[in-house]
Amino acid sequence: MTTIAIIGLGQMGKGLAKRLAGKTDLILSARDSATATAFAATLPAGVTVLDRDAAIAKADIVVLALPFALALAAAANPALAGKVVLDISNPITPDFSGLTIGHTTSAAEQLQQAAPTSRVVKGYNTIFAALFDRPASETAGIPVFIAGNDEAAVAAVESLVKLSGFAVEKTGGIDAARLIEPLGMLNIRLGYGLGHGPAIAPSWIKLAA
Repeated sequence: MTTIAIIGLGQMGKGLAKRLAGKTDLILSARDSATATAFAATLPAGVTVLDRDAAIAKADIVVLALPFALALAAAANPALAGKVVLDISNPITPDFSGLTIGHTTSAAEQLQQAAPTSRVVKGYNTIFAALFDRPASETAGIPVFIAGNDEAAVAAVESLVKLSGFAVEKTGGIDAARLIEPLGMLNIRLGYGLGHGPAIAPSWIKLAA
């Protein structure tokens, strides 16, 4: 069974943990271990709480459920060597009005540069945390757009996404994050800037030929 470590327990980290608990070996890690332990107690049995290095060491997939700046700092950890690293961040400004980088690079590419021996995959950045609280039957058709250079790593994240109750839309190499991250920003603008709320997500529709 794949072991997944979620580093960071903000709304996204907790939401993903709730979807994965009881379905795979799950490790949680946060700065406040007492809070992490209390949250783990609300999940199905078998969820482990460890410090960051120990969590990374035991994991097959490491989810950096952190804001971009913190994820970038975490990516420099040598313990991530050889690991599949899932980046779910959007590099947004403090007032959520736009991206801090884009078009010529991306958060995922910068994480890959910071962790050159890891296998970084982009995903979940177009999903609001509120969707994790909906029944899985409602989210099964909502795509998580993923991008990565390593085929095995992308396949591993594809399995994780499906296990968490979402569909998968593969977009190619890690440079495709330059397109996925602006899509995440558009979703934020629609959800909060234009008042549509967090129960929305971008989807891709293919019409019949």
